[in-house]
Amino acid sequence: MIDPVAELKKHTPSASIPMPTVVPGSTPIYQEASATGHRALWAVFVIMLLSSLAFYVMAFRVPVQKRMFHILTAFITTFATLSYYAMAVGDGVGTNKIMIKHTQKHFPDTYDTIYREVYWARYVDWSVTTPLLLLDLALLAGLNGASILVAVVADVIMILTGLFAAFTVDESPKWGWYAMACLAYLVVIYQVALNGRQTAKAKDNKTAAFFAAIGGFTLILWTMYPIIWGIADGSRNISVDGEIIAYAVLDVMAKCVFGFWLLFTHDNFASSSSIDGFWANGLGKEGTLRIGDDDEGA
Repeated sequence: MIDPVAELKKHTPSASIPMPTVVPGSTPIYQEASATGHRALWAVFVIMLLSSLAFYVMAFRVPVQKRMFHILTAFITTFATLSYYAMAVGDGVGTNKIMIKHTQKHFPDTYDTIYREVYWARYVDWSVTTPLLLLDLALLAGLNGASILVAVVADVIMILTGLFAAFTVDESPKWGWYAMACLAYLVVIYQVALNGRQTAKAKDNKTAAFFAAIGGFTLILWTMYPIIWGIADGSRNISVDGEIIAYAVLDVMAKCVFGFWLLFTHDNFASSSSIDGFWANGLGKEGTLRIGDDDEGA
């Protein structure tokens, strides 16, 4: 005989089956630097500071007519020192809010909200230091003023478009800014690698060989920056700590190692450039301001 109560229990859903209570994507994701990233920032701050002091000491050991490269190189690491201090103490960082949409076939669309730290002080640093670095290379090669201006303006455009991309919320405009930055970088490569190398060949063999070596070294390092940006701020495939460490290594190589290499090698050249005129002597008698002299005939 069939028990109707037992049969009813068999076909009744169990009350123990868990029901979904959390909507996917409702919890924000925070991508921030940890203690490891902050230690890396402080370490590079110290390296940049010590390098700056060394470059200033090296500048005072040569006549003022030969200090152009020393001053430019010291300014590069000085601005980098300020930038890394700002990032280390938390004053040079902002947050970019990113919304990622997940389209569902049978359910409403869901969104992931990501808050990722963006170190805007790094872009301020690059907008000042990379033109100074280009001046070092341009003066070493002997580039003309027009080529220097084009290279510097393209470089600034490259940095600014990278900054805009880092703070862009939507994915499509972000990669549009990134593409513009890459195009500007190609202009920099053209001016340094092609025009610069051709101009350097007109000088002595030592200068031409040295420019080819240090210019190639610089362009290799600079090419790594957009790659790191693409997998860090761009696609967020590495953590903020990984981003900090990657940029830290590149900055030390592109600024400190570059600076010591440039100054030690250039100082050993017998034909190292010497700049007189306004750089060494200031304004001459003509054009100087005279204070307290009465006008003739007054």
